[in-house]
Parts: sequence; C-alpha cells; structure tokens
Amino acid sequence: MDTTLTRSRLVRWHIAICAIFLASGLSIATWASRVPAIRASLGIENSGVGLLLLGMGVASIIGLSIAPAVLARLGARGGMLTALVLVGVGLAIIGFGADTLQVFAVALVGLALFGLGNGALDVMMNVEGAALEKSTGRTIMPLLHAFFSFGTVIGAGLGFVAVSVGIPVLAHCVALAVVILVVAFVSIANVPRREVAMDAPADEERAHWRERLATSLQAWKEPRTYTLGVIMLGMAFAEGSANDWLPSAVVFGHGAPEEAGPAVLAVFSVAMTIGRIAGGPVVDRLGRVIVLRVLAATAAAGLLLFIVAPFGPLVFIGASLWGLGASLGFPIGMSAAADDPAKAASRVAAAATIGYVAFLCGPPILGWIGDHIGLLPTLFIVVGLIVASGLFSGAAKPLTVESAETEKVRRG
Repeated sequence: MDTTLTRSRLVRWHIAICAIFLASGLSIATWASRVPAIRASLGIENSGVGLLLLGMGVASIIGLSIAPAVLARLGARGGMLTALVLVGVGLAIIGFGADTLQVFAVALVGLALFGLGNGALDVMMNVEGAALEKSTGRTIMPLLHAFFSFGTVIGAGLGFVAVSVGIPVLAHCVALAVVILVVAFVSIANVPRREVAMDAPADEERAHWRERLATSLQAWKEPRTYTLGVIMLGMAFAEGSANDWLPSAVVFGHGAPEEAGPAVLAVFSVAMTIGRIAGGPVVDRLGRVIVLRVLAATAAAGLLLFIVAPFGPLVFIGASLWGLGASLGFPIGMSAAADDPAKAASRVAAAATIGYVAFLCGPPILGWIGDHIGLLPTLFIVVGLIVASGLFSGAAKPLTVESAETEKVRRG
C-alpha cells in the first residue's frame, strides 16, 4: 500500500475532514432550528421533545460505542460514509414523520437513525482530526470543530430563512439531507487509505478488529478517561443545551417571536465558531489548561446573563459569551484523549461517550425539568456543570511519555 503523504494529499485530507465536520454541524442545526415547528406539528410539550431527544441520545451512544470496531473493520472511508448516509436518511425521515405524517413514532425513528450516524461519525472524524494533528505537528482540532460550528451557523441561518418565508419542515429537511449526502461522497474520496489516517489495512484479519474492540474497553479502566470526561461533560452540556433548547428558551422562556429563536442560535454559533477558529494558536501559546479555565468562566457568565436578562440586546450578548466560552472544551478534550496515537480511537470513544451523555441525553432531562420549573431556571443546572468543567481542566494537560509510563504503572 502506498504510504506517501504528499503535501497535496495532506491538504485534500484536511479539507475533506473539515467538510465532514461542517456537514455534521449543518445536520444538527437543521434539526434544532425546526424544533418549535416540529413540536407544534406533533402537538407535544417540552417532555415530548425530551423523549425525541432521548431516542436520539440513546442511538448516538450506541453509535459512539461501536465506532472503534467499525473504524477498524471498514476503515475511515467506509465508516464515515456509512455514518453520513445514516445522518442524511434520518434527517429526511424526521421531516417526513413530523410534517407530512405528523406521527411521533416515525419522527422518533428518524431521530434514532440521525443520532446513530452522528454518534459514530463523531468518534471517527475526531480520530481523523487527531491523526491530522500528528501529521502536521500543530493543534488543529479547534479549527475542525470550528467547521462544525460553521455548519451550525449555516444551519441556523437557513432555519431562520425557512421559518421566515414559511418553508415546510419536510422540504427543509430533505433539501439539507441531499446536501449532506453530496458532501459525504465528495469528501470521502479525499480521505487516504492509510494507517496514518486510522484506516484499517484491506487484508486485516477478523481477529484483529476483535482485539481492538477489547482494547477499546480498556480505556474505561483509566482514571484520566473520567477526569477528561468531566471537562467534556460540562462543555458538551453547554453546547448541547444550546443546540436543542436555545430557540425554545428564547421563544417560550423569553416570550420572543419564533424567528428570534434561530437568530439567537446563530449568534451563539457564530461566537463558538470564532472561538474555534482562533483557538488553535491560542492553545499552542498558552496551553490547554489555562484556556479551558478562562473559557469556562466566560461560558458561565454568558449563560447567567442569558437567563436573567429580559429579551433584548443583553440576551444576544449572553448567548455570544456562552458560545465563545463553550467553544474549545470538546475539541481540547478530544485532543487530550488522543495524546497516545496507539490508543486514540478507544480513548476518544470513551471520553466522547461521557461527553455525549451530556450532549445528547442531558437535554431530555432538561426538558422534563423545564416542564416543571420553566426552561430558563432549568439552565442554572448547566451553569453548575460548566463550573465543574473548569475545575477539572487540569486533566487536559498533555500526556508526555513520562506521564504515560506513570499511568501504566498505576494501573498495574
């Protein structure tokens, strides 16, 4: 197998992974921007939306759990293509079930496929990002996640337009599903079939992927997995609660018109994108730990302002600080989990699973609580988790050869 990684191939690989991150963000923002309309079409309350999110969350965690084995068996190209197809098909079914049929169960099936694809994709595209970091010698994970955020900005903007001009949910979801599938097939063609790309060799024996599956379980015995998980849990909660509940909090909490929900989500997403674009050089200069601590304080302050301020400019300012502060927790956590290339897939999967418990299963819990005390007061829970993330930020310190050996000895 050709192992030459020319500059041209590296650039194409980089662009391909950026496009895949963007497609994932675009899909999530498309769903999030139409939650109020889907809620009204299905005739459900916050707890009903929470149940939809729970189905998506459970499926996403299944996707996260099987991703290392899929990556080992199918390779990066086959694995990510399969995951993106599931995302696109799931998004189309969501629109069909919620808008045309107005059947809760069909929408739930769509969200399950959507979540399964996005969960598996998240591990695989982050492992690819870690491989790119090793190949370039630079911190690029924040920039990759910036493309995810850029996708959410585009998705929120398109959602605002769709709501404003009255485009049906079905037409909106199907159109974006087609876009995601086109991005998938074009991008995957530029992912190299290489070990450096975390792609399994074509002649790999079946026993080998079983061994790698067993190895993936070993990551759950490492204390660092859980401390990194706290960082990612708090920041994933900050990001996930915005993606799933920010438009609803603006419309039903602050009493703003429906089009204001996607507008505030767009502000949040723009701020997060800016943080991720600028994040790589800042992390290289100041280090992971101090950056995480400063941004945790920023996110907590912004979310508090969003909660307590009346609807108006202060809500937009709070959303921007919230987005900026939440911008680097997840990508830095992914980079830290992938410090050891030999165990990158299993450690990324384990740490991401903890984060996804918050990112995908936390919002349904918020919906249930929100039915009892209101969405805005419920967001105080997220503030507490962001503070915890900042307190555990020391776990993201780079894992050197010496510290890796110390960790190995401690595990016996």
